[in-house]
Amino acid sequence: MMDRRKTLAALGSLAMTAIASRPVSAATPIKVDDASALLVIDVQNCFLPGGSLAVKDGDQVIPVINRLARGFANVVMTQDWHTPGHVSFASSHAGKKPFETIDLAYGKQVLWPDHCVQGTDGASLSKDLSIPQAELIVRKGYHKDVDSYSAFTEADGKTTTGLAAWLKARKLQRLFIAGLATDFCVAWTALDARKAGFDAFVVEDACRGIDTHGSLAKAWADMEKVGVKRIQSSDIAV
Repeated sequence: MMDRRKTLAALGSLAMTAIASRPVSAATPIKVDDASALLVIDVQNCFLPGGSLAVKDGDQVIPVINRLARGFANVVMTQDWHTPGHVSFASSHAGKKPFETIDLAYGKQVLWPDHCVQGTDGASLSKDLSIPQAELIVRKGYHKDVDSYSAFTEADGKTTTGLAAWLKARKLQRLFIAGLATDFCVAWTALDARKAGFDAFVVEDACRGIDTHGSLAKAWADMEKVGVKRIQSSDIAV
């Protein structure tokens, strides 16, 4: 009778043979098609190093976005475009400091340093972006009394930018989202994209976050819950 050690060895050999015989398949790259669009969110000077609301390593998204954009015929860019004295600025509220929160009529509002004020250099898109084929720039946050993170809907949850209708008119269904910042304007855009019925992919290495009070982890959890796909730029065939 075969002793126990020989039996185990034989079983181990059979298991290894079975594993080796399984087909090995790499993850299938995501192909950009006629129904795909790249949304480039708020890559503006105020959010880059040296800006008034600089996102750590925010400039590192630019070469990734430029590389990705070459594979997309359809590109939309967004631009924070605040009035002076905007309700989201800490300076507009006596005794308040940046990153504190207050309650407004439409909900809880994070207070920010003054940023992306209309017509200032800080509000300009980065000169290092190279996306000549971009078809549309959506400006948001220009209503003085309501903030606007999402490319689709302002923070009141009612006022729309018109982007959803624009995309649907062009039969664009699959949205790849990149830019600044992951846990605010990128995440809110992705969540609203899903609400509007679009497929949403957030390109993680083409984004950077602020992460105040755990906002980054919460944003990823919220996005995952509604079916936003978290991918890397290397997952896209361009």
